[in-house]
Amino acid sequence: MRGMDGSNPVVSELARQLAAAQRVVAFTGAGMSTESGIPDFRSPGGIWSRMQPIQFQDFVRSAEAQRESWRRVFDGERDLSGKQPNIGHEVLARWVKAGRISHIITQNVDNLHQASGVADEHIIELHGNAGYVSCLECHQRYEIEDLRPEYELTGEVRDCDSCGGLLKVATVSFGQPMPDAEMARAERAAQDCDLFLSMGSSLQVYPAAGLPQAARAGGARLVIINREATPLDSLADLVIHAEIGATLAAAQQLLDA
Repeated sequence: MRGMDGSNPVVSELARQLAAAQRVVAFTGAGMSTESGIPDFRSPGGIWSRMQPIQFQDFVRSAEAQRESWRRVFDGERDLSGKQPNIGHEVLARWVKAGRISHIITQNVDNLHQASGVADEHIIELHGNAGYVSCLECHQRYEIEDLRPEYELTGEVRDCDSCGGLLKVATVSFGQPMPDAEMARAERAAQDCDLFLSMGSSLQVYPAAGLPQAARAGGARLVIINREATPLDSLADLVIHAEIGATLAAAQQLLDA
């Protein structure tokens, strides 16, 4: 493929569709964050090739699973500290601030959309957030670093101060129900948009992968940017197999022209 600049016809088409749209929704998956140096989960060398995921039911029922989960948190095996938003995050943040994008729906848990300057009301986190801990019962929030001294002393994390419920990093684990409120917000945003921009997602994990289909069924145009082919490429109005950051930056240059 030719370089990602304004001379590339797919970039020109992306910019044209963005300029014509009134209500854009961005949908981001792991490929958005790999460009910030965060490995994905399923690829060779990814997170799950180095350690098996802990099932939600195992975490709830097993003190051993809880200890292993906290060990991974505090020993840095999924350490996201120091990771910064990349150019793709920055372009999306600019489009949100300009009113071009109404919502960013993300499968990522790394807080990089927030770090790029996007306000929380514009972000819909389908798989939660790895940056803090919450109670499974009352949902009270705890900061990870506030729990570290106790963990380092005892090897465990206490129960919720408010209700006695089990504390867990605020991500959605395998086997854990998807957050109903966030899914409902995502579905409404997808149904109401006129351009759905999917980036860095394999579009294989449901129900999240059903959102581009919902947008398309509602009359929106669908653009997919992903390095590899996805099962929904045939449904899309435009497919770009390229780096996300370079593609969005090139489209932004055309929009500024």
